[in-house]
Amino acid sequence: MNSTTARKRPGLRQRVPGASGTIAIAQLFGTSLWFSANSTAADLMRVWHATAADIGWLTSAVQMGFILGTLYISSSGMADRYAASRIFVLSAVAGALFNLGFAWLASGLVSGAVLRFCVGVCLAGIYPMGMKLIVGWAPERTGQALAQLVAMLTLGTALPHAMRLVGMGFPWQLVITASSVLALLGAVLVGALGDGPHARTARSPAGGAQATASTWATFRIRAFRAAAFGYFGHMWELYAFWTTVPLLISRTALLSAFPRMGVSGLAFCFIGVGALGSLIGGALSQRIGSARVALGALAMSGLCALTFSIAWRQLSPPALAVLLLLWGASVIADSPQFSALTAKACPPGGVGGALAIQNSIGFAITVVSIAATTALFGYIGVDATWLLVPGPLLGLTGYAATMRGAAASGLPKT
Repeated sequence: MNSTTARKRPGLRQRVPGASGTIAIAQLFGTSLWFSANSTAADLMRVWHATAADIGWLTSAVQMGFILGTLYISSSGMADRYAASRIFVLSAVAGALFNLGFAWLASGLVSGAVLRFCVGVCLAGIYPMGMKLIVGWAPERTGQALAQLVAMLTLGTALPHAMRLVGMGFPWQLVITASSVLALLGAVLVGALGDGPHARTARSPAGGAQATASTWATFRIRAFRAAAFGYFGHMWELYAFWTTVPLLISRTALLSAFPRMGVSGLAFCFIGVGALGSLIGGALSQRIGSARVALGALAMSGLCALTFSIAWRQLSPPALAVLLLLWGASVIADSPQFSALTAKACPPGGVGGALAIQNSIGFAITVVSIAATTALFGYIGVDATWLLVPGPLLGLTGYAATMRGAAASGLPKT
């Protein structure tokens, strides 16, 4: 390839219309694998004689696979040695195949959990790499573009509740298969688009201990540490909130006040509104910056958690619904902005590994918070939401303390 051709390619790629939107749609399709089993929970409980706790284990299997997968691709250096689009495509294809195996080959909870674990590992090559693709295509508006990705993930999370609401009567295997087809379409979209003109890969093929040391060395960067602390506090609250939303609806006056919507309809609204919150936060990030949006959303979600925990018995059903809508919108709006701050804080050749390790630790935190909150819910009911309040508080404190330390030492904050 001559130098003239090499110079032309980035320019041509920059003129690709709708690259961020294409990646966002591909992310939605790819991450539809994440909660595909949840949409068929009733069928699985009937066919496999499973309990609600067993279905929870299937979800946890995906989470554990994702945690270990992100830990591997970050510590091995894979996230920055190879093109993000290639990792995304291979992961989406493999995830679709494992998901098909769950639909047509799994015979019970053990085999099902193994296959769902494998799906989680593959998702580690989809979600963080989707964020890296965004950085490669739109570094000048990373916060807004990442907000589109997170909005798609949020809709994917709410989708199982919508499917229950409309009462689709298809065999459960076909519902699972549909998500595999979507994942394959996502692979096609990203494969056709490729990496952006601003994408960077590591210059040296570091691996093993060297790659691990390089990834963990990002925590020496104050701006990265601050963003990571904020993100970790956010993750303590986020998935535990999403998990308990149906329980909160069924244990409060909401269900009797809105009987036509039912638990599934209300849950879809309270979770799905997060997509709107993410998009609004992304637009605001272009005006006031990612840091202010992230901290503002984290503070708002923490305030909503505190208000709900204090006043859920006294609030009228309409007021309770408004509060949960505000909580659902703000609880996810900070996520893409913390990721944007992470991407900006790290060297271009280390963005993939930094995002992956942040995801890995963050999702490990969700396993603990989900288990603790649901267990406490069994003892004290709705008041278990008090356990979500420390997440935003610690996230805000960690971010502020780290950035205050940077200011005191005379180092730049970004």
